Amino acid sequence: MKKNRLWAAVSALLVALGLFLRFALRGYAYWGYALIFAACLITAHHFLPTLLWRILLGLTCVGLVYFCIVEVPIIRNARTDRDAERPYLIVLGAAVYGEQPSLTLVRRLEGALDYLDRYPGSVAIVSGGMGKGESIPEAQAMHRWLLSRGIPEERVLLEERATSTQENLDYSFDIIRGRGDDPDGNVAIVSSAYHLYRSKSLARLRGVEAAGVAAPWGYPMVMLNYFIREAFGITHLWVFGR
Repeated sequence: MKKNRLWAAVSALLVALGLFLRFALRGYAYWGYALIFAACLITAHHFLPTLLWRILLGLTCVGLVYFCIVEVPIIRNARTDRDAERPYLIVLGAAVYGEQPSLTLVRRLEGALDYLDRYPGSVAIVSGGMGKGESIPEAQAMHRWLLSRGIPEERVLLEERATSTQENLDYSFDIIRGRGDDPDGNVAIVSSAYHLYRSKSLARLRGVEAAGVAAPWGYPMVMLNYFIREAFGITHLWVFGR
């Protein structure tokens, strides 16, 4: 009985910590989910009948194997491609707080700025509409940021409607076609490292081969949180094609 109480206390502590990470901190939600799931496994191990526990353990192992399989292409693509120079660079939006870019968006903009400095013949398309809690479209915030760092206005095109990655790409490709160019083979995409595989896969589904440009990493634990989250995004992509 005393041992069960100890494990119950450990589980309760893990749940409390998991809820704290999920609701009190930004960028640690999936660490929180992992701790809550660990607490559930501990509780199940000590309180479920043996047969049910073995079934649950087997399903968990299958899930972990699948998770590792999904992470392989995510990690493999979490870098800037070789020979990434293209006429167009699509900068994928992220959250804006009021009118200020979030840290994730700043990292992407830093990657875009470095790319535009390195390849002066390239034009950026900053893509992102206005979401909840945002006072201006993400594209406007990105446009201001790049211009304030010396990028000429004619090198920054705005796409202000997109609310998802697939819309980022669709609307940006429309802009490129409207300029008389074909996006296939002429596009690089800058995004967070964990997001590049999904971004390039979505472009490929639209008949466009794109180069990936990895934004600088943020805090390691936050980045790992998003690598975990991305596995669910890739699963959705593989199942639904979007």
